[in-house]
Amino acid sequence: MAVRIYHNPRCRKSREALAILEEDGVEAEVVRYLETPPTADELSDLLDKLGLEPRELMRTGEKVYKELGLGDRDLDRDEAVAVMVEQPKLIERPIVVSGDRAVVGRPPERVREIL
Repeated sequence: MAVRIYHNPRCRKSREALAILEEDGVEAEVVRYLETPPTADELSDLLDKLGLEPRELMRTGEKVYKELGLGDRDLDRDEAVAVMVEQPKLIERPIVVSGDRAVVGRPPERVREIL
C-alpha cells in the first residue's frame, strides 16, 4: 500500500500522525510540503480526495492568512488553491493519502481511517 504524508516536522499533530503510521508498520513517503509545496494540480487533487473545498483546508489562524486579508476576500477555487500553493503554511496538516483516499490527521488517529 503506497501511503504519502504531507508533513511539517515542527507540528506536533503531524509528528504524532507520522508516529502512528510507523507504529502500524506503514512506510510512508514523507513530503515536507513547506519545502516542496504541492502544485496547483496536486493540491486540487488532494482536495478532491479529501472531499473538501480550499477554504476548509486553510489554516485561518496563520499570520499570513490575516496579512493577506483572506477572511475578507471572496476567492474562487482556483484562486484559493493558488494562494495555498504560494503560501503553503496555509495548508492544514498533516494530510495522509492512500490511493484515491485522503484524510487530514486531526486528530492524528484519523490517519488509520484510510489504512
